[in-house]
Amino acid sequence: MFTGIVEEVGTIQSIKRGRKSSVLKIKGQKVLQGTRIGDSISTNGICLTVTKVGNDFFEADVMSESLNRTNIGELVPGSYVNLERALSLATRLGGHIVSGHIDGTGKIRNLKRDDNAVWITIETAPELLRYIIEKGSIAIDGVSLTVVTVNDQFFKVSIIPHTGEETILLQKKMGDTVNLECDMIGKYVEKLLGLDSKEDVQEGQVTAELLRENGFF
Repeated sequence: MFTGIVEEVGTIQSIKRGRKSSVLKIKGQKVLQGTRIGDSISTNGICLTVTKVGNDFFEADVMSESLNRTNIGELVPGSYVNLERALSLATRLGGHIVSGHIDGTGKIRNLKRDDNAVWITIETAPELLRYIIEKGSIAIDGVSLTVVTVNDQFFKVSIIPHTGEETILLQKKMGDTVNLECDMIGKYVEKLLGLDSKEDVQEGQVTAELLRENGFF
């Protein structure tokens, strides 16, 4: 598990590509402190297992599911990535609970500066937007952010200067693909209520009575 608070920006040193998999060699410093083989490191929001550790790098295997569902296949040597070690019991949960299991991707539709912040508009599929709510949490390339507004085509977040400096988000351009992990709470509630279609979660379908009947009150 992670918090979505990026510890450092790393660099892809090399990529060994297989037919349906890859091995990444990633340069870093802070995330290597105390890291051992078998530990997890969030790389652009993707939970990767460390298979080798050096003085200034680690390696991780990437399976076909990750290549199919994320933007990791677009990385090349020299690409920058957001890195975060798995949280410990002594870690402050400054962001939100992030699993490192990507739900899908989105495309940057617009970047607009607003004084010291930057608004990012991200377009994504309806099956992801159903879990994204105004003032809710979203992990974008592993960065914990608050959703400012959402409709049936896109959502918006605002990037403060510190987040812009400590992550790769403001290095993105219009049309770039980003990894998205929705807040897991909504997905679990939907599963427990037995809701399995978009129509089930339209306004008016999830009522106080329905929640009461399913043990939420």
